[in-house]
Amino acid sequence: MKNILSLKTNYKRMVIIMKKSLIGCIALICLTGSMFISCGVSNKTVLRYQRMEEGVSNPTSIEEYKEAIEKYQERVADIQLAQQQIGIWYKILGTKYLDKKMYGEALKCFQSALEFYPDNQNLYYWVGVCAGYMSHQALDYGGTGATEIRYNYLKLAEEAYLRAVQIEDRYVRALYGLGVLYVWELEEANKAIPYLEKLLSIDTKNIDAMFLLASAYYSDYDFDKSVEMYDKIIQNTKSASIKTQAEANKKQVLDVQDTSN
Repeated sequence: MKNILSLKTNYKRMVIIMKKSLIGCIALICLTGSMFISCGVSNKTVLRYQRMEEGVSNPTSIEEYKEAIEKYQERVADIQLAQQQIGIWYKILGTKYLDKKMYGEALKCFQSALEFYPDNQNLYYWVGVCAGYMSHQALDYGGTGATEIRYNYLKLAEEAYLRAVQIEDRYVRALYGLGVLYVWELEEANKAIPYLEKLLSIDTKNIDAMFLLASAYYSDYDFDKSVEMYDKIIQNTKSASIKTQAEANKKQVLDVQDTSN
């Protein structure tokens, strides 16, 4: 009798352990999306495990179908909640890498977060920022003169900023990012002008954007508008150093304008 009780006890413990392991394995499958790699099981096996866990086998009556639907809806809700949390954690991890100036790792995290939040303008903005930084470290280690890697990062930054603006057309940081990219990196100042003008229609006192737009006008040979923008900076700033810089830049534009005339 004692042996039989011992066997029953051990059997119950084994069942509990197997069930816990099973639940953990299925949770891991749902969270990582690597169903067949993580547990090495087939679709049929996973479905069988799910039926065992939920107590759903082969419903036949209306009541059984309703019960089965309700149970699996709860499972779907749990998976969705887990996926949302994973996306948030990827975003947080990306910002942690940014703080440490580990832009390559941060870029990977923001790209992963976008798999869960594909319409989040902030994530696209941070992809643009990271790609911009990565373009600066894309050195030609082979000494071949190739600039393809740097250019690809810059185009990724452009695409990310544009997507952010497409989602939120008044997104000031992305508008400014496009301005910097076009004026200083891609040397396409004419493309920067409409984005910077829109930015200043939203944030009318943004001195950095004013300087950038003045440079864009200058690079596009619109010297009059460049001078007007420097005058606007001089009128709006309370910083003596910024005023001095704007005055110096304005003089440079006027000198070039006189020479060209």
